[in-house]
Amino acid sequence: MFLDKTAFYPGGGGVENDKGYFIFNGNKIEVNNVKEIDGEIAHEATSVPFKEGDEITGVIDWERRYRMMRLHTASHIIAAIAYSKYNSKITGGNISPEYAKDDFDIDDKNKLLEIVKEANEIAKKGIPVKIYFLKKEEALKIPGIVKLAERMPPNIDIWRIVEIEGIDIQADGGPHVSNTLEIGEIVPLKIENRGKGKKRIYYTVKP
Repeated sequence: MFLDKTAFYPGGGGVENDKGYFIFNGNKIEVNNVKEIDGEIAHEATSVPFKEGDEITGVIDWERRYRMMRLHTASHIIAAIAYSKYNSKITGGNISPEYAKDDFDIDDKNKLLEIVKEANEIAKKGIPVKIYFLKKEEALKIPGIVKLAERMPPNIDIWRIVEIEGIDIQADGGPHVSNTLEIGEIVPLKIENRGKGKKRIYYTVKP
């Protein structure tokens, strides 16, 4: 089902989609999945008792969304430190409400633990998270954006930029908190080997 406007995030960039419900004629209708189809956001509901032109109210599961926002911003800080200290990029990852996991070309478990420790110190500084839009040509001039350029669809002329001032700047379409203080404490859960010179770190945020 498609709406003329929606607050539901369809997932992408490793961040899971929103869930929630619609309110229509006093009834609550669960929304179990949201995804993008041909540039439009499609909502999968448990039932569809409305027709084209009806007005409905959408309510996202805010607790779920907000935890993913906190983890997403935390992941940007972690990735920025890994890149600046070890020239290591994220080679894979996923963010769910429970935890995030990221793969790095880093061979030492202790390096990842130090990165998380440093990320927590940065988060405590209360740095604003800015979101703005730039033309592709302008965005490509920014140091640090180029490493992600190959992952951007070539047919997008306007890029959404997420900037944690002095820490990280990159093209990104997902939800974030507005200040690093909102992240809370980043807590490493476990670290796995992912082949020679590669590690996967699992982490969450508290409270």
